[in-house]
Amino acid sequence: MKVLDLQCGQLHVFEGWFGSEDDFLGQLDRGLVTCPVCGDAAITKRLSAPRLNLRNARPGSDGTRHDESSDKKESDFQAALMTAARHLMSTTDDVGNDFASEARKIHYGEIKARGIRGQASQSEALSLLDEGIAVLPFALPEALKGPLQ
Repeated sequence: MKVLDLQCGQLHVFEGWFGSEDDFLGQLDRGLVTCPVCGDAAITKRLSAPRLNLRNARPGSDGTRHDESSDKKESDFQAALMTAARHLMSTTDDVGNDFASEARKIHYGEIKARGIRGQASQSEALSLLDEGIAVLPFALPEALKGPLQ
C-alpha cells in the first residue's frame, strides 16, 4: 500500500492510499482522484520522504524554509470544516430551493421548528435577515454533496 501526500489546485492537502504508483497514476488519468474538500480534479503529488526531524522545518518548493506547523494548522482547519459540514448535514433537512419559504414558515410558526438547509439567492437571504430570520451561508465541500458514508 502506498500512502501519498496529494494537493489540489486550491492548495488543499490530503492523503491518498493506493495499491501502487501505477494504481495512483491510472486513477488520476481517469479523473477518479479528487479533492475531498472542494472536488477539484487538478491533483498533484507532493514530495514525500521518510520522516526526518530537521527542527520542525523543511525546505519549501521555492528553496525557503517551510514550517510544518502551518501544514498542521491547515490540515486541522480542513478537518474541522469537514466535521462541521457533516454535522450540519446530519442534523438538518435539505429543503433545496424552497429554503426561504420554509424558513419563513418556521419563523412565523406555520410549521414545526427544525433545522433546515438549502439554497437561497442573495436577495432572498437579505430579505430573510431583514425579517429577523437568522440565516448563515455555508458552502458544503464537494465531497459531502453525494451520499454520506
